[in-house]
Amino acid sequence: MAKATYACVECGYRTPKPLGRCPSCGSWESFQEVAPAPASRRAKSSPLPLLALSQVDEAEERRFSSGLSEVDRVLGGGFVTGEVVLLGGEPGVGKSTLLLEMAKRMPQRVYYVAGEESPAQIKLRAQRLGVKDLLLVRETRLEPLLALLEEDPPEVLFVDSVQTLEAGGSPGSLVAVREATSALVRFAKGRGVTVVLVGHVTKEGVVAGPKSVEHAVDATLYLETAGPYRVLRSAKNRFGPVGEIGVFRMEEAGLLEVENPSEAFLKERPLGVPGSAVALALAGERALALEVQALAAKTPFPAPRRVVQGLDGRRVDVVLAVLERRLGLPLANLDVYVNLAGGLKVQDPGLDLAVALAVYSAVVGRPLPADLALVGEVGLAGEVRRVAGLERRLREGERAGFGRFLHPGNLRSLQEAVEAYLA
Repeated sequence: MAKATYACVECGYRTPKPLGRCPSCGSWESFQEVAPAPASRRAKSSPLPLLALSQVDEAEERRFSSGLSEVDRVLGGGFVTGEVVLLGGEPGVGKSTLLLEMAKRMPQRVYYVAGEESPAQIKLRAQRLGVKDLLLVRETRLEPLLALLEEDPPEVLFVDSVQTLEAGGSPGSLVAVREATSALVRFAKGRGVTVVLVGHVTKEGVVAGPKSVEHAVDATLYLETAGPYRVLRSAKNRFGPVGEIGVFRMEEAGLLEVENPSEAFLKERPLGVPGSAVALALAGERALALEVQALAAKTPFPAPRRVVQGLDGRRVDVVLAVLERRLGLPLANLDVYVNLAGGLKVQDPGLDLAVALAVYSAVVGRPLPADLALVGEVGLAGEVRRVAGLERRLREGERAGFGRFLHPGNLRSLQEAVEAYLA
């Protein structure tokens, strides 16, 4: 008789005996017994058929719109038939509202699995958003839910949320989340149904549950708060770009799309104030004009503080070191605060030049020209290096109304940028 093995519920690592800690992913007490297949089943197994690449059906040709252009942008052009999308976000950020906004506009047959809210609660929100008709499923047990879906499959399935499904364990447990996700992925691929799973997030801001959940789905999206706006960001996408963002504004009538994010994020930009610079950033394939703010103040502490919001703190530290070493800017006794205005978070090396000139402006007390936009990566030698999508960024700057630009195409060093700004 074949011996049973043990598998880690987090990463699938197998071992002949249970271990306290998984050597693959490092999780503790995560092993469960996996029974071997019966001998009769192993004997009757047949080799899998080979499939020529020319015979593969191209699912990419069967895209359809979500009804929201900002969501379509993040997905890479819309949903793909049979795609499974994991949507995460903080409580109250608007995940359920986003699902209802899509259901209102999509001509496809949509099922909404209500695991967290009652049908009455969903109806109240749907009426406020103008959703006239919606097919609700009030079921948290996985097996009856799958039986219903197999008998009468929809074209699109919304599950709110996957942590409420009972599947081999109590709802929300690692086992239940993993089993429910795996079953819904198999259903989506087998029946060609597009599935959107809403997932809870941890205090670190990642989807709760085993990491295998994110590996199983085709796309992972996060809905985040950025001041008065909501930003939908792709962290994984098998059918489109990663890092793409869509911007919405939360109103009483629901989530409204922001067609011109640059104008929205620059609306409250102060003019003629030292420490304010406009950067031409790239988020996924989208170019944005954003304001970088800097403030320098004499520190009362032995070690000066460096506070960064919305940007990569390590890159800002590098830029500050280059300013002090290459340009002789005195920062040793100053607290420096750098902020990407609007609450947006962007990891883009093309923001380096704007950070550098914003800090320089804050220290010397001289504002930058109001019609100047900046883009470029700053190297350790003080050089300004090229960045991806330069032409796209410059076009966005022109569309936003800026007439002067400092970028790697017209300067070579940070020293030249400072001289051009002071001229």
